[in-house]
Formats: sequence, structure tokens, C-alpha cells
Amino acid sequence: MRRGGGLLAVLLDLQLAGAQEEIYPPMPPGQPPVLEVEDAQAASAERMKPYSERIPGSDVRFDMVPVPGGSFLMGSPDDEEHRREGEGPQHQVALDPFWMGRCEVSWDEYNLFMHKLDVQYRQAGVFERVEQDGWADAVSRPTPPYAPMDFEMGVEGRPAICMTQFAARQYTKWLSMKTGRFHRLPTEAEWEYACRAGTQTAYSFGDDAGQLGEHAWYFENADDRYQPVGQLKPNPWGLHDMHGNVAEWVLDRFDEGFYGATANGSCRNPLAWPTELYPRIVRGGSWDDDPEDLRSAFRGKSHRGWKTQDPQLPQSIWYHTSAIWVGFRVVRPLTEPEPEERDRYWDADLDSIREIMEKQRKGDR
Repeated sequence: MRRGGGLLAVLLDLQLAGAQEEIYPPMPPGQPPVLEVEDAQAASAERMKPYSERIPGSDVRFDMVPVPGGSFLMGSPDDEEHRREGEGPQHQVALDPFWMGRCEVSWDEYNLFMHKLDVQYRQAGVFERVEQDGWADAVSRPTPPYAPMDFEMGVEGRPAICMTQFAARQYTKWLSMKTGRFHRLPTEAEWEYACRAGTQTAYSFGDDAGQLGEHAWYFENADDRYQPVGQLKPNPWGLHDMHGNVAEWVLDRFDEGFYGATANGSCRNPLAWPTELYPRIVRGGSWDDDPEDLRSAFRGKSHRGWKTQDPQLPQSIWYHTSAIWVGFRVVRPLTEPEPEERDRYWDADLDSIREIMEKQRKGDR
């Protein structure tokens, strides 16, 4: 495993050596503080601008790109080469404005959450405690992994991988508590809208897969591993790695009939909430995929085989140890949901997951 030196490497080594699982503290009363960031806390869509934010309690930053609201034709046309059955029928979708991560969430960001590095930095006196730490500390975090989850592909600047959709959702909850701004996974419609960036071609740069190497890491050019985020050309809206590098979780379940159910007239902000553990949707294709699976309309779906290498019984709610090509990116909607609605975007949506989480909170194995 290739890590940087210093305190980060020491803290990670302590975690992987078998640090005891903590019982999470209760959430403080009231609402988490809402913080102000210049140009980020916009009052209207017209004022939305790109911004960079440091995750409190660390020196790690991430960039957010504004995505204007609008309508687009979702799905692929019948005559698109390599089209799959679940990519249609094409239908008109309207979406409200949001910000989206310029790049996929990296290990630099995700390890703060996954290994509780923010807590350990604070305890070591590297960073001071901030007001929102009480809420962030109460968010459930992954159990210690049985092996380094980068699988020797590198950490610094590389996309985080192998998390379940639930783990990615918990990260967005933790990030929301840390920053004071609501973050979540994108919906499938938001992801495709942002990927297309106003285009209706197979890829955001056109129909010629021969140009893919300028925009995406995939089977032919990735050297059998993911690559640092943000290295290749962005799409027309400034988003990197929407095609390739790692496939990205969205909120939706995979439902072949959902497109048809929303095809009559314009559909606004659609979301097919999951009802079962599998299948759920990943988008964009990965470093291990062929060009046809990197198309803007391609819909990947999770399955039980993604846990084949998991030695735990019951298998972890946090890791897809065989899905070394799956990661995610975050969005922040311009209009945030009401406080009582936010948990649906973050927390467990199945009783089986809730039961395991409760055992973990009590310190059971």
C-alpha cells in the first residue's frame, strides 16, 4: 500500500492494526450549525459559482461545480450503438440546480471519515475542535476493514473505492455535519444530466469512442488500476472523470420500468428510492470497463457478487470488497430539504442494515 509519511500513515497503521470499535456518542440536541462560505451559500441560481471547501478538522479540500437547473432527454436513443434495454425509453426530465463534486471523492477525503482521522487529528492536537464536531462524531462510520481497501493501487489523490451505497450515504451525512451544508449522493437523473452537460451524444465529448483516452480512464489506458482524479479533460460543465476511472453510486434502485413510468410528460426531480439491497445503480463505467460501458446513458447495477471476498459473517454493510472499481461523488442541492426529510437521503433504508448498525453501536461483534 502506497501511503504518504507522517501522522496520516501512523494513524492509518493504528487503525489497521485492530483499533477497538467505538460506541458512537449521541447526537447533540438541536440542529447542526449552518456555516457561511463566500459564494457557496447562494441565494439564487443566478449567484451559483464554483467553490473550494476545506473539511473542518483537516487540511483536505474538495471542489464543487455549479450545475444549472434545466431539462434534458434522459436515456439513449434506439439507434445508439451498444444501447442496452434498460436505457429507455428516452424521456424528458426537469431538474433543479445543484452543485456537484468536480471530481470523485478521493481517499484523502474518505479516509477522514472511514478511519476517524478527523477525531484522531483532534485528539493529537493537530487541529482544534470546532462547533460542528459533536454532530459529525455521532455519525456511524465503517468498521475497521480487514485489509487496505485500495488493494495496492495507491491512495493519495486516488478515488475511494469498495464502499457500499449505504457507506457512501453515511459519508455524505458526515460531510454535511462537518461543513454545515447539506450533501448527498446524486440521483440517477442528476448524474446523467451533469454527465451529458447539454449534449445528447453517446459521450459528453461526442460519439467517437476513439477520443475516449483524452477524457476517461478505462480498460485500454488505465494500466489495470484507477488513476488520480482530475487528470484528464473535463466535460463541458467542468466535471472530471464522469466517464471512467471509477463507477459512481447514485441514490436510485435499478428498475427497468422506471423510465417508462415517468415518460408521459415532463418529470421533475425523479428518484426511484431503493426497496431492496440489490440491485442499486452505479454510473459512468470504470478503469476496468470497455468504452460502451462508459457512455452517458449506461446503467450499471450492484449485485451480491460484489461481496465475494468479504470474509465476515454476516457480510459487512460497509464494504463491497470485490467491487474495486466503484466509488462516488457528492452533490449539494441549491434548495435543501427540510430537516425532517434529510435522513432519508443518508441513513439505512432496510431493517437488516438497521439491526446490524444497532449491534455495532452497542459494541457487539
